[in-house]
Amino acid sequence: MFLSSYENKLDKKGRVSVPATFRSHLSSLGYNGFISYPSFNHSSLECCSQDRIEKLSNTIDTLNPFEEKRDYFATSVLSESINLQFDSEGRISLPKKLLDHAKIKNNILFVGLGKTFQIWDPNLFEKFKIVARRNAHKKRSTLKWNNKQQGEEV
Repeated sequence: MFLSSYENKLDKKGRVSVPATFRSHLSSLGYNGFISYPSFNHSSLECCSQDRIEKLSNTIDTLNPFEEKRDYFATSVLSESINLQFDSEGRISLPKKLLDHAKIKNNILFVGLGKTFQIWDPNLFEKFKIVARRNAHKKRSTLKWNNKQQGEEV
């Protein structure tokens, strides 16, 4: 799993060291890198393993091939996805278009989200985290109710 948050510095060549725990998890899945694409919802990058992007592609393929919705998702996710491979020092090179989307200049924050992770500018993430925590707090009673409906302990 991808857990916790790690901040690293982008070097002059656009490379950044990926957290060792993230590299280790990807390696355990048989990968020497990950897939990244611009987030729909934030100025951040979505990141996942190859098998996760394949599952997403399979889900898109279940949509009606003649509906615009299918084209929108395929274009927004699959055509924008980039396979980023680790170099011998565990770094990746982030293309300018991804850095621009995430508004990253110097420092990069890797944010674990379980089966996926995101890459953020640290300052933008701090602002988002405040909003996310507030909204999670408001919605926690809904989560408890849904879990009780499913017979789970909270």
